[in-house]
Amino acid sequence: MNDMVLSQATMDILLERRRQIEAEGFDVRHDDAQDTGSMARAAAAYIMNQFIRPGCPVWWPWDITWWKPKNRRRDLVRAAALIIAELEKLDRKR
Repeated sequence: MNDMVLSQATMDILLERRRQIEAEGFDVRHDDAQDTGSMARAAAAYIMNQFIRPGCPVWWPWDITWWKPKNRRRDLVRAAALIIAELEKLDRKR
């Protein structure tokens, strides 16, 4: 594991998670205040927008102003970072 090199995709996901925290202020306290599963639902919305059904789904967990799809790769990176945030929240609750 010590010689493992992160792929560009993995680095981009980690950078997006950092951006969410530093630029948007979505830190641990913010994430812990989210409804159960809301970050995962947001991730699913970005994935579905690119692959299944374009547009903001009715189950988008937040205000419509936070719906900001970009392109396939960017939305997948954003979705992965949101899943990491949801997983970290679950881990903190253990």
